[in-house]
Amino acid sequence: MQRDLEGLLVVSVEHAVAAPYASSRLADAGARVIKFERTDGDFARRYDAYVNGESSYFVWLNRGKESAFIDIKQRDDVDLLLRILQKADVFLQNLAPGAAERAGFGSASLRERFPRLITCDITGYGSDGAYRDMKAYDLLVQAETGLALLTGTENEPGRVGVSVCDIACGMYAHQAILQALIARHKSGEGRAIEVSLFHSMAEWMNVPYLQYRYGGHQPARSGLNHPTIAPYGAYPCADGSKILISIQNEREWERLCGTILGRPELSSHPLFATNTLRVAHRAQLDDILVAAFKHVMRDQLASRMSEAQIAFGNLSTLEDLTRHPQIKTVWVRVKDEIIELLAPPAFVADMDRDYGTVPAAGADDARIRREFEFTAALHSNATTA
Repeated sequence: MQRDLEGLLVVSVEHAVAAPYASSRLADAGARVIKFERTDGDFARRYDAYVNGESSYFVWLNRGKESAFIDIKQRDDVDLLLRILQKADVFLQNLAPGAAERAGFGSASLRERFPRLITCDITGYGSDGAYRDMKAYDLLVQAETGLALLTGTENEPGRVGVSVCDIACGMYAHQAILQALIARHKSGEGRAIEVSLFHSMAEWMNVPYLQYRYGGHQPARSGLNHPTIAPYGAYPCADGSKILISIQNEREWERLCGTILGRPELSSHPLFATNTLRVAHRAQLDDILVAAFKHVMRDQLASRMSEAQIAFGNLSTLEDLTRHPQIKTVWVRVKDEIIELLAPPAFVADMDRDYGTVPAAGADDARIRREFEFTAALHSNATTA
């Protein structure tokens, strides 16, 4: 079965998470992705060594790619890159701001030289502004966007436990590249795309931003409680485990009071009759729920919640996740061994579950250099999407 992006050539000068995320999704869809790494390798290869000696990050984000080396200070390497780009459809890079321009392959010059090329520059804070040259790692951007102040407990802010800023940036880059490919099919012209970690996470911050900007409301850190909906959080059960419940509307609130708590009068109580009141009196409400749940085993309570059609969930450990009944996986090859990854969330009928090989550093360098060594003089990009 032919994959959707087969025949497209993607070139990426990339490291870490954001750009590799975007290019990995293009590779999953069948594009040929040539990953150019520093001569000492993408430093994400050394983040950890948990997957048969390889980095968890790198295994996740680099399946199905070809790996070659580049030293952007060497003219021959830049010339090789340009020879490949004359045939490429998409070019990504997440070098330091200005580095690509200084080396001779900035987006503006590439777009002028290859009008059908789609370029995507990934930065920390954008290509202009006072923060342009600041280093931008995920936790720093979580802090700068205000996300860290909304995460954690009432006593201390916290980091979201995965690299959400990098992942969001990679997702937006992938989305913009696919949109550009569709546009190029209509117009024949490529386009320049710029995505930053800061602006990606800032977009996710729109709800608290609007609440504060127009309502003067400062959302509080609330641990496993939802900041603006109640009851929506984790409650201890008799066996020491916790159940998370989520009441999204008044019908569910009435069912919780009548069916689960056995106290139907609470649904119209002056302190709890609306969501706004329940949030304002969360402490009193939580006291009632804790007292009711602490004598009930979690499985028994979950069964009752299910019968009452009230949303609930487990506070899963990573061991629980490995055995979760909804888990779907795909396969990649790492050093000739098959590794299972959690599958991407968009499931396509008859989807190929084999996502290719995670390349060793520079595994394809010699072959790629031979392939493009005698390419004719550079000319306008003639590849079609």
